[in-house]
Amino acid sequence: MFLLAEWGDGSVSELAETTGSTGSAVHRILTALKRKDLVAQDEDSQRYTLAWSVLSLARSLSARADVRTLAHPRMVRLRDLTEETATLNVRSGLNRVCIEQVESGHEVRWVAEIGRITRYDAIESHLQDPPKPAVVSDDLPHHPHHGYKPLRFGPDGLLYVGIGSPCNVCEPQDEYGTISRFTASGKREVYARGIRNSVGFDWDPRTKELWFTDNGADNMGNDVPPDELDHAPRAGMNFGFPYCHGGDMPDPRYGDHHPCSEFAPPARKLGAHVAALGMRFYTGTKFPEQYRGAIFIAEHGSWNRSTPIGYRVSFVKIEKGRATSYEPFAVEGARAVTYEPFATGWLQGDDAWGRPVDVIVAPDGALLVSDERAGVVYRIDYAGR
Repeated sequence: MFLLAEWGDGSVSELAETTGSTGSAVHRILTALKRKDLVAQDEDSQRYTLAWSVLSLARSLSARADVRTLAHPRMVRLRDLTEETATLNVRSGLNRVCIEQVESGHEVRWVAEIGRITRYDAIESHLQDPPKPAVVSDDLPHHPHHGYKPLRFGPDGLLYVGIGSPCNVCEPQDEYGTISRFTASGKREVYARGIRNSVGFDWDPRTKELWFTDNGADNMGNDVPPDELDHAPRAGMNFGFPYCHGGDMPDPRYGDHHPCSEFAPPARKLGAHVAALGMRFYTGTKFPEQYRGAIFIAEHGSWNRSTPIGYRVSFVKIEKGRATSYEPFAVEGARAVTYEPFATGWLQGDDAWGRPVDVIVAPDGALLVSDERAGVVYRIDYAGR
């Protein structure tokens, strides 16, 4: 079921190949889930999808929000949220996944689906009756595996989009395994390569340089390879996937094609299989000094590790452009001696009741954390003693 949430949909053969199971075993499991109305099957394509919508990302207290949903895209205006209700408008016809970004100063949403990017103008005034979108690009790589397309405007005014690799480990072709951007003329160019699957990136507000998370490969061991926090201060860098993992671990199948020395190593290795997703530099002033300028990372949590890991928010300190430490933040029992443990307990033993997806710094300096399993957005605040 995690793979269906990650991909949007999947066939028996795709799920069997990725999990290392037989087709008959996967079919039995899906049939049982279908009987419980937990998955649905398209009669024409025979592909399976999750049978419910999961709100997985809401990123602001005001109209200037990013919204990501799984299965059936939704619009949500967070200023309409109360403790118990939210204004939602379900829109049909989108390709399973959308990520929305507001153009600063305008009622504009840029929406990324698996295969295209569209733009909704004046959407804030028409939430219940959205206007017809303008198509910005309809030629994005459209494989559903790692198909989410995170997008953000960079400090250069260009629109950046992450394009994941269509596999666990393979040699991606064309534009797969990249972060690309749209130039001022509307053409798309690759900014960075050798990326397995990045669904979170941000720019250091001091240097205007790009940093991003990247998910490590599955089925190589409990403790390898690491997820990565990568730093791309210039265009044209290659971060090694699939030939090298974590900067120093040659891939057992492709590692002899190119040595690790050819590629940029991660700025910081993260935990293996923590599923590092959204990330943000902390630009507020409400938190104590030690957090200012640090990177907060939402770790969605492992899906097939024998002992679960992740399901937390972490932060990385940046000093003179280098990642100097990686410490769990807001995690019960963590060795974070300088932090207040004020958002703990998503992972309880081997069970997790929440899965953080993204983080954003609210205008007042609080940290917002979205949880796609609980379907909520948490507000992490700080009050000095």
